[in-house]
Amino acid sequence: MKDAAADWSDLALFSAVARAGALAPAARTTGVSVPTLSRRMKALEARMGRRLFLHGAQGYAPTTEGRDLLERTARMEAAAADIAAWQAAGRGPARIRVTAGTWTARHLAANLPAFWTPDAPWLPEFVHCNIDMDIARREVDIGIRNRRPSQPWLAGRRTGTTTHAAYATEAGVTAWIGASHETRALPSETWVAETHGDRIVTTANDPALRLILAQAGIGRVVLPTFVGDTAPGLVRVSDIIAELTREVWLVCHHEARHDAPIRAALDAIGGFLDRDG
Repeated sequence: MKDAAADWSDLALFSAVARAGALAPAARTTGVSVPTLSRRMKALEARMGRRLFLHGAQGYAPTTEGRDLLERTARMEAAAADIAAWQAAGRGPARIRVTAGTWTARHLAANLPAFWTPDAPWLPEFVHCNIDMDIARREVDIGIRNRRPSQPWLAGRRTGTTTHAAYATEAGVTAWIGASHETRALPSETWVAETHGDRIVTTANDPALRLILAQAGIGRVVLPTFVGDTAPGLVRVSDIIAELTREVWLVCHHEARHDAPIRAALDAIGGFLDRDG
């Protein structure tokens, strides 16, 4: 039988599923479909002869043995990232992977010329994700998050705050648009469910789809004000929702922040967010 430990592709997928705790977010970060991930995780468990996940209401929470394996695959990921960085060294501008939620990622992409030029010592590589990808294992280089980092190996820089409000085509719209249950709930999605759950008339698992539904007049949607205030066809129909105001932090590995390309990217992105905020 082929040695399962030598099959790095399955182990890499295992790491993504174990960290996400569910197949759907792991599918988004890996680009592998949910059915394929399910099949390969079951096959990996069979080949390992160990139960790696608790299936059911808990999603794909790793078992004790699954957590043990995750610790080992983390070391493999770190080694792979180190080799990739070594290989890329001296090949021109460094690729800097930046992760952010839906709206921040779109905002950065739409305004890229405001903080980056082709002659910069770094190349932006945006990774849209609503879960915290692992900076310690270099899944990403820079994360834009809504809280100060708590891990001792992460460094953070606050760049301002994000505010939210409700938007609709006009104030007379009283129905609400909610989030699908299969997604990991964002604070704004939880707020809508808890405060207006009885008025939700439709749901969508993607924030951009909820915006489109709101523009079609279906209901109200909660958006960051930097999105909603400029969204065609929408007007603000509430005050700032104080419970959803969040700090914005640029986060990176505390050692990586001294790398020249990452430092340049931090300064450029941070400067843009400071000005824009």
